[in-house]
Amino acid sequence: MQLLYFAWVRDRVGKSAETAILPTEVRDVRGVLAWLQSRDPVFATMAGEGRTIRVAINQEFAGPDDPVGAGDEIALFPPVTGG
Repeated sequence: MQLLYFAWVRDRVGKSAETAILPTEVRDVRGVLAWLQSRDPVFATMAGEGRTIRVAINQEFAGPDDPVGAGDEIALFPPVTGG
């Protein structure tokens, strides 16, 4: 799985992308976020600060219950605003 980080998420994590192999029990977006928090204190800190992170799977906005697969591209970014 390819993980992509954008904007302040990228700044906090310190990288723009990484390849990861998810544990077999991680099957949805909620699981990906929980897994990231368990393996990286930066994600745990962001969650503790109440930071909202949006997720896209293969360039489509995704909700917490959307499934993820080994070949997916997962993008994590701040909420999008427009004007």
